[in-house]
Amino acid sequence: MNARVVACALSVAGGLAAQSAPSPPPGAATLLLPARVFDGTQLHDGWAVLVRGNRIESAGPATQVTAPSGATTIQLPGLTLLPGLIEAHSHLLLHPYNEAPWDEQVLREPEALPVARAVNHARATLLAGWTTVRDLGTEGAGYSDVGLKRAIDQGIVPGPRMVVTTRAIVARGSYAPAGFDPRWDIPQGAEEADGMESITRIVRDQIKRGADWIKVYADYRWGPNGEARPTFTEDELRTMVEVAGSSGRAVVAHATTAEGMRRAIVAGVETIEHGDAGTPEVFRLMKEKGVCFVPTLAAGDAIQQYRGYKRGTQPEPASIRAKRASFRAALESGVAICNGSDVGVFTHGDNARELELLVDYGMTPLQALVAATSANARMLHWQDRVGTVKAGLLADLIAVDGDPTANISATRRVRFVMKDGAVVVAPSATSLRP
Repeated sequence: MNARVVACALSVAGGLAAQSAPSPPPGAATLLLPARVFDGTQLHDGWAVLVRGNRIESAGPATQVTAPSGATTIQLPGLTLLPGLIEAHSHLLLHPYNEAPWDEQVLREPEALPVARAVNHARATLLAGWTTVRDLGTEGAGYSDVGLKRAIDQGIVPGPRMVVTTRAIVARGSYAPAGFDPRWDIPQGAEEADGMESITRIVRDQIKRGADWIKVYADYRWGPNGEARPTFTEDELRTMVEVAGSSGRAVVAHATTAEGMRRAIVAGVETIEHGDAGTPEVFRLMKEKGVCFVPTLAAGDAIQQYRGYKRGTQPEPASIRAKRASFRAALESGVAICNGSDVGVFTHGDNARELELLVDYGMTPLQALVAATSANARMLHWQDRVGTVKAGLLADLIAVDGDPTANISATRRVRFVMKDGAVVVAPSATSLRP
């Protein structure tokens, strides 16, 4: 049996575990034999996938995929192989709000505490089959996402590939924690900017410190009565996009109001997060401009449950009914919908919650899977790296029990995880043979 693969394949008391495994040698070959393969766009019965080193060498009907002499074969009977899932809206440095409110996490937790938690969060995410995350803000933990990303990349701790945004950008006076004696400047959960010069300096500084994308809050709850209102002007947002774009980086916008969304869209951001009050008109504008929509359904659902809502046994709160209506408008508009859950509001590793809600709100299981694989890869401009089962791409692959194109909850039953060609999770050592 191939010693490298056996060392990486773990089965602990019938459960799953992960370790930080080095990428395999360039010539090492592994043949994967599942019942079926979802390639990022469609399902194929009877396919096999050959991995050499850290990349997919070939994928197709098992009769046409030949393993070289000495290759390790991994039998995955009854399982569906698919690209490693991609989470487009994560906060690895946050933990669920029913454990500690957001304000308390930002104000009272020393920076080392969320970092220590984040190591566990990253591991849980990878174990659950999510091999790539776009982490959208450290929420008071500075630039710790950059360090966590490097620790994962260097094999110090296990976790998904990370795309990071560091501190995020908010308009001065608009964000939180808030409500304190005005004599005191309270540390914020993001970086405050005001005016073109400030915006330019902050965007460049975040890039210097390791940001892969720039995140901006295009609106927030700072209206006279605590309602959500736009924060930055169109010109200010356009400056962010221009400065970030000159370095080859994109801008992602938190926006819940129609006007906040509109300003961000016309300014040139690449994704809108949340979109709670999105209208048919604004979603059509997104489609016209090629802006992706990340609805974060699971976050709002989790918050309502923390407030006492019992899903399935009580009438839906007004906020969830409104979210259903806006999501339906997004679907009907044809805008590109990507999978992102705002995980951190709820438990890391439970990311499949968003996929289940995407289906519950009107997507087919196939559409939801596309949103979490090939669509997210295109949104990240990583379609030549991950997101599809295709020769030449990185070998980030998972296998689940059942057919997720028929029942999306199969994405919870992860039995195999390979990242960068190294097996992190396998059902048992006996499933591997030379």
